[in-house]
Amino acid sequence: MRIWLSGAGGFVGSNLAEVFTARGAELAAPSRAEVDVTDAAAVGRDVAGFAPDAVVHCAILNDLTQLAARRRDAWDGYVGATRNVVDAANDAGAQVVLISTDWVFDGTQAPATEDDPPNPINAYGFLKAACELVVAERADRGAVARIAGVQGMHRARPRTLRVQDEGFGYLVASLVDALRAGAPFTVWEAENINMVATPTLATDVGELIWRMLERERTGIHHCCGGEHASRAELARAAVDVFGLDPELLRFGPPPAAPGAPVPYDTRLDASATAAALDVELPSLRAQLLKLRGEFDGA
Repeated sequence: MRIWLSGAGGFVGSNLAEVFTARGAELAAPSRAEVDVTDAAAVGRDVAGFAPDAVVHCAILNDLTQLAARRRDAWDGYVGATRNVVDAANDAGAQVVLISTDWVFDGTQAPATEDDPPNPINAYGFLKAACELVVAERADRGAVARIAGVQGMHRARPRTLRVQDEGFGYLVASLVDALRAGAPFTVWEAENINMVATPTLATDVGELIWRMLERERTGIHHCCGGEHASRAELARAAVDVFGLDPELLRFGPPPAAPGAPVPYDTRLDASATAAALDVELPSLRAQLLKLRGEFDGA
């Protein structure tokens, strides 16, 4: 399979590239310097030149505060870029998969199904929901892969310092970095951050998307783990699986309020996706055991 992948230099994209390559795909993964996804002509030329079977669109502007401050750049970087990628995929006769997010929901709809209508409460969720509409209405063969609470290592920058944020992403990595160094780690707890989600291993996202591509799936899919968890539950499970000192674990508020509203409970119901892909979604412990192997083998 020939796959054109945007955003391979990022956290999620680098893990997708790892999985696709391991699966034997021929991969084109241009950097932003090589192909700016906001440039329709550049995207069209590069995709046409590679002639992919599938296009997977991961690239984003990853700054929650700046998305509201730089609205034109945000719109072009999300909605405009998705139009460009979808149009290029259509011209190449390729399947297209958009990577989306549990943050298209407002935090009161959990566990949200693939068919539940989005109701985002911040710019990131709004832009991703708009991108989903682009795929639904513009793609000849389009699919959406919503991901959630993504854990893992940054394959493009494996030694980069990992930090906790108002979402779930990188929570386990930042906790493990601190506790393995013998430092205490405070798991954030507050009403204005993402407190409950469906944690997902980044490489498992890649495997689920690979299965979507193999089956030429269209429509919305929830590519996530098989078990919900609070931040505290995820942290305690990670301490157990990684064999860390639980006495170093702390719980308290973040040092500052988030720069935008954040959904509290973003649990996803992925039962329809699991049935469509004929898979059993992994438990939290299974994901953490696999993640420990990935960290220790890096």
